[in-house]
Amino acid sequence: MEADSDEALMARIGRGDQAAFHVLSRRYAAVCVALATRMLGNRTEADDVAQDALLRVWTNAPRWQPVAKFRTWLTRIVINLCLDRKRRAPWIALEAAGELTDPARDPAAQYEIDERERLLAGAIGQLPIRQRAAIVLVYREGMSHAEAAEILDTTVSAVETLLARGKTALRRALKRDGE
Repeated sequence: MEADSDEALMARIGRGDQAAFHVLSRRYAAVCVALATRMLGNRTEADDVAQDALLRVWTNAPRWQPVAKFRTWLTRIVINLCLDRKRRAPWIALEAAGELTDPARDPAAQYEIDERERLLAGAIGQLPIRQRAAIVLVYREGMSHAEAAEILDTTVSAVETLLARGKTALRRALKRDGE
């Protein structure tokens, strides 16, 4: 069952197969948490979003139609849940969290990398939510513009506009932070 495609697992889940659901959950739980963390900037909220997304997979499996790839459908669920959460509560800026450094890296170099990541994450967090979603999907998740457009329920042209505006805003914010 571990080698089954996502679509085959979804068909089994639609028939109530809990084992298939556990396989699919193990396959995508970390992906959901990572995406939600990038969108929300809060691991606790991201865990909640991932759990809610997987619950929706279970409850909607009987009605699921393989029109799009499963991963695209699941990513859209996670993004929509994140967008809903952002509409409900104001965003709180990320604070630098202490992390264990890689023993292979020089501590000063690791600090610079961590600081750049913190500044970038903070700047991304300040973007309007749709620009943030486009930036995260394309540049952090590695999706194509077409996949991001499908997830955001918009056109490729609109995604390109969101990316252009988002990158301009990020450049401005990072330039301000660098001065």
